[in-house]
Amino acid sequence: MNHPDPVFIQPLLGADDAWSGYKVELADGANDEILSRLCAASQLDEFDQRLPWFLPASSTCNVSVRLGERSVSIFAAQSAPKSEEALKQLEARLRQNKCKVGLAASANAKLPATGAWDYLLIGASHARCLPPFTLHGMASRTTVVATDVHSHSDREWLLGNACALSTSEFLLTRTASNSKADITRLKLLKLLTLIDGDADTGALETVFREEAKLSYSLLRLVNSAALAPRSPITSFAQAINLLGRRQLQRWLQLLVYSDPNNGQHPTPLLQKAASRGRILELLARKLEPALDNPEDTAFMIGTFSLLDVLLNMSVSDILHQLPLPVVIQKALAEHEGPLGQLLSVIDAADRHDLKLAATLLEKIGIDADSYLDAQLDAYSWAAKIRPAD
Repeated sequence: MNHPDPVFIQPLLGADDAWSGYKVELADGANDEILSRLCAASQLDEFDQRLPWFLPASSTCNVSVRLGERSVSIFAAQSAPKSEEALKQLEARLRQNKCKVGLAASANAKLPATGAWDYLLIGASHARCLPPFTLHGMASRTTVVATDVHSHSDREWLLGNACALSTSEFLLTRTASNSKADITRLKLLKLLTLIDGDADTGALETVFREEAKLSYSLLRLVNSAALAPRSPITSFAQAINLLGRRQLQRWLQLLVYSDPNNGQHPTPLLQKAASRGRILELLARKLEPALDNPEDTAFMIGTFSLLDVLLNMSVSDILHQLPLPVVIQKALAEHEGPLGQLLSVIDAADRHDLKLAATLLEKIGIDADSYLDAQLDAYSWAAKIRPAD
């Protein structure tokens, strides 16, 4: 029996940087079995029911049955001859049933007329080569989704040119950091080492007093929908008492990524780090050889895997300032060990090297169903990490 290749889910950003949709990608040669598994997953009920899911058009998997109006079937501008007729029939059937359809544009094919498709997916470099105002005209009757957005300047240009949604590759590129924000975050790293070293509460509170806005940021974060406390947490001491040190450490790891100005703006890098940590945590016990406290170790590796981007520092410089167990250091710096290899899977998927990601998953013994479940759990949880107003 052939095992299905994994499916890879990519959150899409809206103009306000909030997760505003999800794009599903399949490795080359993958069959539709795993796509059917996705559409049947009960975890889909945990996601915001208003957000669209973009899935490859499939003649054997009826995505609209499970996802309903959330589903958008994406057709390629140029398809393989052997599947062209089947896809044309599928497109006609979807349109007849008033299902949402989208086109993945190709630089080698003419753009469709505005309104011909519900959604147009277009690469950033392709979009920037178009005549002025082309996307504005397209967006009058078609929702434009930008893909392969590898720089912050591309992201800004696309937002200014009528793109409603975009992929988030640009989040993985370093930019100059505000020095004060970095100081705050370095204090957070100091706080994490104190917790890891079992320091007393007084020592922890001293760090918060040195950087007062940390308390405010922490309280907004732990009161988010992802934790959903029965009653609001109003002080650092209460946070320790209610969460315990283990959970507090996890929220502090995420706090490193929060908005340093305490604004209401979504922080997509935080959610990306959170989802990485959660995916590694959920799959940690499936890896060999087994580790002590694998979930905590895995969560830290996942959340800290983007610190170099956040702090605009090399991984080696960060690890020099943040003493961590050897297994975590090797996973972060060299992608060594089973958790480091799993981190390589996520990195490859973020680079859209899906064939490599699928190969690495098979190598470390993670099947497609397990990886899909971990993604769905992680993304539904991370999507709720929005600081309370």
